[in-house]
Amino acid sequence: MLPRRPHELPPTAGLPLRLGDLRPGAPALADNLAALLGTPPLQLECSGTASLLIALTTLRELQPQRRRVVVPAFTCPLVAIAVQQAGLELELCDLRHGHCDMDSAALRAACDERTLAIIPTHLAGRVADVGDALAVARQVGAYVIEDAAQALGARRDGVSVGLAGDIGFFSLAAGKGLSIYEGGLLLARDPLLRERLARTAARLVPHNSGMEWKRRIELLGYAALYRPRGLRLAYGNPLHRALRRGDPVAAVGDDFPLTIPLHRVGRWRQAVGAHAAVRLPAFIDQLSAQAQRRLPRLRRIGGVELLDDPTGAHGTWPFLLLLLPDQKHRDAALDLLWSSGYGVSRLFIHALPDYAYLAGIVPARDVPHARDFAARSLTIGNSPWMTDVDFEAACGALEAVLR
Repeated sequence: MLPRRPHELPPTAGLPLRLGDLRPGAPALADNLAALLGTPPLQLECSGTASLLIALTTLRELQPQRRRVVVPAFTCPLVAIAVQQAGLELELCDLRHGHCDMDSAALRAACDERTLAIIPTHLAGRVADVGDALAVARQVGAYVIEDAAQALGARRDGVSVGLAGDIGFFSLAAGKGLSIYEGGLLLARDPLLRERLARTAARLVPHNSGMEWKRRIELLGYAALYRPRGLRLAYGNPLHRALRRGDPVAAVGDDFPLTIPLHRVGRWRQAVGAHAAVRLPAFIDQLSAQAQRRLPRLRRIGGVELLDDPTGAHGTWPFLLLLLPDQKHRDAALDLLWSSGYGVSRLFIHALPDYAYLAGIVPARDVPHARDFAARSLTIGNSPWMTDVDFEAACGALEAVLR
């Protein structure tokens, strides 16, 4: 293990909030982000997962005879929970070997006349292959929902992700670019579908002042502590405790409740997001430039595979996602780096079938490529606080492991 840094680097690069962001203002977050991203009107919800739940419920009502939702076998456990809460059936699709996109042959085998939706995922800010999902969806009459929870601001051919499919959604959770601590955004090209999504939300989402006050307090905590000094308290110490008790699922925050809370986002949190959103394009550019400077250094380390964007795509870079040759080397790298404060972590601990607490939700499936991805992957934070010296220390640790 490297000597622990005096202050904790975040594993993901969130836009730091400023004192001025906390002043009251117009609740114009959704409109402002639509203008920044060049999208149709955006629908603000209390989380990215709530956005997905509303999308799935809407599509279920449009196609009640279809019940299956096809998702990558390596993705956030909240996706599986949303499918269950929407009253639908989860169908897993294995990944391409060594990549987070769904395998083309496995996707075609997973889809038929029972398929309601396919959910390609822009994981880690990388731009996914939505075209393959669209082609399969057209063949079987299904919808495509783009999971862009980790990719707010990513583009393909100059157009925001989330617009190639029928529906897209973004997350505004802690550490995901722009944050109002918890929030989500829904988008759809078709005005009639946008109207249906809004009607579903109006019916399902209650006002809950207690939950909104909780989120306000959490947002104040995020504004105060999302910086290296504060993250030792808010992130580093809980991480150490989880690792000491041998609980990697808790260490990365994969231990979610099995019910997704729904409530309306209040005016003040919307105003905070709107104030901060004006800095988002410059922040995304800053992270992209930093990543492009650092990717060549990682590519010079034998045995490291990096995930990048396809031609014509420009993802966001909340962190750098890489694969090591095998689980033994990945675990050795984490032994050196995970608890040392350098912003090195894991994305998700398991492929979806391997979370014990999801056993009643996720079907047992043989998904070898997803399990291989979970076993070999790690992430390196790309926050503005990650200095060149810090990054070189992380690279040196990887080189030591891979010699």
